[in-house]
Amino acid sequence: MKKSLVRILLLMVLVGGLADTAMAQKRKSSKRSSRKTTNTRTRASIEPPAPTVDSTALAAQAPSPAPANDSIPIKAIKKSLRPDEAVETTVLKDRTPLAYEHLRADDAVYRHKIWREIDTREKINLPFMYSADEDNGNQRFISILLQAIQDSAVTVFSSVDDRFTTPMTKADVAKAVGGDEIEVPIIDSLGNTVGMRKMRNEINFDSFYKFRIKEEVIFDKESSRLFWRILGIAPVKNVITSMGVALGETELFWVYYPDMRPVLAKYEVYNGKNYGARMSWEELFEARYFSGRIIKSTIDNPLDRLIKNYPGLTENTLLQLFEGENTKEKIFNYEQDLWSY
Repeated sequence: MKKSLVRILLLMVLVGGLADTAMAQKRKSSKRSSRKTTNTRTRASIEPPAPTVDSTALAAQAPSPAPANDSIPIKAIKKSLRPDEAVETTVLKDRTPLAYEHLRADDAVYRHKIWREIDTREKINLPFMYSADEDNGNQRFISILLQAIQDSAVTVFSSVDDRFTTPMTKADVAKAVGGDEIEVPIIDSLGNTVGMRKMRNEINFDSFYKFRIKEEVIFDKESSRLFWRILGIAPVKNVITSMGVALGETELFWVYYPDMRPVLAKYEVYNGKNYGARMSWEELFEARYFSGRIIKSTIDNPLDRLIKNYPGLTENTLLQLFEGENTKEKIFNYEQDLWSY
């Protein structure tokens, strides 16, 4: 009997101990869970401070506004959908000009700058006015020049000077060539005016019949040759105001000729005879197959004046022409006097 009571007591002690351990484990787990919830709550409630925005930095990083879509109002030429030539000329249109021969300053014993005016109404200069349309555009020289500007192939410089100091945009060129924009009424089908729009006058290519070129003549003692290097080309237009007042002939803009050489090499010059093949415009200028009268030079001209501004020559155009021929004669005689026979 006593043994059975002892066993019962031992079982009760064991059961009580197991119950205590189970309760302790439950309390620990509940404490851990409560700690986790409190931590998550505190983490969720705490928000990091908002970063300060530097307006100056944002303004510096902000993209600049897109430039205006300016363009020159020239007529678009449709391309032929079939070969318009009986011979293969694609290789000729990919021509590139040859690089200039290097001239050392120490070898240049004679250097002068010459300004010429080319009048395309002269017979030798008639290819400048060839008005046919081809796949690469109109073949007038002024059209080739404006198309190169439209395609951003060259940089245009203002006519404030002839030293290529002030670049111009396409809008500036369009204003110089076609004048200011004018407001034109918009009329609907009933004949009512519904608004106004700005338009520019259509460009008359035939009104550009004079060009000025700036070049430098150099005698190189190493090769014993006289070199003519064209530096710039400028179209000339007779400007007349809206009131009908003639302001005279003025240069519209300047284009650096070495930049134009790759473009001119891809255009052929009109040749009415064409017994062999046509030359490119770059070859025409380098071979000097054009005629231009000298209007200014650095020879005996310390005041840097045009020939027409020389004393006594302002009103006499014939004497101005003779003075230009006199300058040409001085250059020719200098070259010839270097040789002995």
